[in-house]
Amino acid sequence: MKKILLFSFFLMLGLIVSQFLPAIVGESYSLVKTLSNALLYICLAFIMINVGREFEMDKSRWRSYTEDYFIAMATAAFPWIFVALYYIFILLPDIYWTSGEAWKENLLLSRFAAPTSAGILFTMLAAAGLKASWVYKKVQVLAIFDDLDTILLMIPLQIMMVGLRWQLGVIILIVMVLLIVGWKKMGIYNMRQDWKAILLYSIVTLAITQGIYLISKYFYGEDASIHIEVLLPAFILGMVMKHKHIDTKVENNVATAISFLFMFLVGVSMPVFFGIDFVAQSAEAVTITGSQPMMSWPMIITHVVIVSLLSNIGKLFPLFFYRERRKRERLALSIGMFTRGEVGAGIIFIALGYNLGGPALMISVLTIVFNLILTGIFVIWVEKLTRSAYELEQAGK
Repeated sequence: MKKILLFSFFLMLGLIVSQFLPAIVGESYSLVKTLSNALLYICLAFIMINVGREFEMDKSRWRSYTEDYFIAMATAAFPWIFVALYYIFILLPDIYWTSGEAWKENLLLSRFAAPTSAGILFTMLAAAGLKASWVYKKVQVLAIFDDLDTILLMIPLQIMMVGLRWQLGVIILIVMVLLIVGWKKMGIYNMRQDWKAILLYSIVTLAITQGIYLISKYFYGEDASIHIEVLLPAFILGMVMKHKHIDTKVENNVATAISFLFMFLVGVSMPVFFGIDFVAQSAEAVTITGSQPMMSWPMIITHVVIVSLLSNIGKLFPLFFYRERRKRERLALSIGMFTRGEVGAGIIFIALGYNLGGPALMISVLTIVFNLILTGIFVIWVEKLTRSAYELEQAGK
């Protein structure tokens, strides 16, 4: 329980630091931000490599995973659709309801609501002692498929924004190759797996993905660059390792410290809200979302709460499946999917790159922050439901 509370504490601390960081570091802000983001992705890669190491699938039952994939896809689709409709019909004037540009912008921006935060979720569920439960094992599959679906669907959304480019085809090819390698080579390679080695692998993974991005940016520009997030490559790397269980105090302490640092850096990565001239910002905007006038803080907070409810209602889709399990286990599985984090934040950063802004962007960012703050409560809720189901199962034997 202490670890779960500390996760939320470090997230809040990072969020507070993010608002004052520009004033503290001054002209060095860009450099500090770059280093902070690099460290965040190293931590994320470290977490996802460990998740991949523990990910197990029975290849002889591969057909059974098709159901999991479609459930995960729907679990990602419903929050996205609910939020997109809300942004169009509630946040925008009715003159934009039939605008193709407005729909494109909001379909991209609202995609932040789709992905479950695999890194945060797995770390916190493991800290709660749920690694041996059906909920943890099933949510492993659903959260990865959920994120995968989000990553794949971002490609046609980006095509809608910028047009068909060969670089997006390269990204699809790389994703497909990674998935095939992960499936065919699962648990084969006998590699070092102590924390030092995992940290080195994390740095190398980031170096490769960033290297591809920087080289493509140099030759083709920012808009035509090939940007591959560390999430999938790191997970696949862990997946192909022959799992070695290293359960020592040092290993556990380092993994916990990196998870705390990750939560802090997620908070630090959030945009600055205070001291911004939103009137001038909207006047200079070239997009429909960016040109909308800023709302009052009470109204923004109201929308954040409503959007959070809509996105989490959409995440309840798994509740209606897996009927062979107890209802409280299915509810625990659905609540476990509420967590947001690195992939959702990445989509918002992509939206920033297309000059999407205005109140919808602020509501999106604050919704992620709000759900991250609630993550500790979500995990405690999942833990109680899972433990009670386990006790009932034991009593019935």
